[in-house]
Amino acid sequence: MDNVSRFGVFLPTYIWADDGPERARNIVAFAKRVEELGFDSLFVTDHLLSATHFYSASFLEPISTLAVAAGATERVRLGTSVLVLPTRHPVVLAKELSTLQYLSGNRFVLGVGVGWNQAEFRATGGDKSQRGKRADELLDIAIPLMEGETVTYHGEYFSVDEVSIEPRPERRPELWVGGGSQLANEKSPDKPTLVPAVKKRILRGDGWIPRPTCPPEDQARDWAEIQVALTEQGRDPAAFTVAHENFMHFVDTADPAEARRQQHEAFLKVMSTTRGPEYLESVYLFGTPEEVVASLQARVDAGIGYFMLHTMTPDLDQLDLWLRDIVPHVRFPEDSSAARAA
Repeated sequence: MDNVSRFGVFLPTYIWADDGPERARNIVAFAKRVEELGFDSLFVTDHLLSATHFYSASFLEPISTLAVAAGATERVRLGTSVLVLPTRHPVVLAKELSTLQYLSGNRFVLGVGVGWNQAEFRATGGDKSQRGKRADELLDIAIPLMEGETVTYHGEYFSVDEVSIEPRPERRPELWVGGGSQLANEKSPDKPTLVPAVKKRILRGDGWIPRPTCPPEDQARDWAEIQVALTEQGRDPAAFTVAHENFMHFVDTADPAEARRQQHEAFLKVMSTTRGPEYLESVYLFGTPEEVVASLQARVDAGIGYFMLHTMTPDLDQLDLWLRDIVPHVRFPEDSSAARAA
């Protein structure tokens, strides 16, 4: 299987205050180029508000951005990683996603999570303490709606009676659920564990998206636990996608210090200074091309079968460099779940 089919690319949906119409044109050009080069998918991230604690840029709204990308492409899958469920209403979201699935020709992958930014929860009528329960109730309603069912549901946060939606695509989007351990660090927003409620939510899906801030050894531990649970449910772990997103700025040099100098400069156009360079290097993809390949390989060895990579710049040349010096050199087992999913 060609390695490029195991890699997706994030659209550079970050925006800055002085951006003009050229950024919108760049989104279209970027989407087209990703498809031309043979990458498997286009993903977008979701940040409703400017999250200045971690980012120095804002982000475009994900669903409408994917609709633009769908109109500019024909083949690539289109996904969210991750859509913050507690900030949405289940019926409105099901309608939006069913429409996107229908208009894109069944290319959509719904990657979901619970988020972490208290300001976003409060701006949409909730609270961080409610995020898990709201997400679960939303899935209880939205998934059957997207499968064409008529839904009656009365929960703590959402209540609907005899609701159905159109259009009804040929199939609902694949569901990949984000969550799990992340780096044990005081600057991390959540605990470094796979909590039972998150594992239960992951098992509802067709795949799992470990946190980008989850080190490979922790990914391996989480994946071992998830595989046991899948087997207990009578499901084949080899048919369950394990997809990892991460951030990378490619620098064409064999000098580790020079690579990191240029990478930190690029990262700070999108990331804030809050977590510091040591933290960024501990969880994201830094170094020479050989070091980046080794970092990706460590994640494959931990169970990752599919990657979605963020570029830190809208420069299309980054994509060509990835294909030349990164993508072909990562070794995947032939029976990985990505091969089945792609």
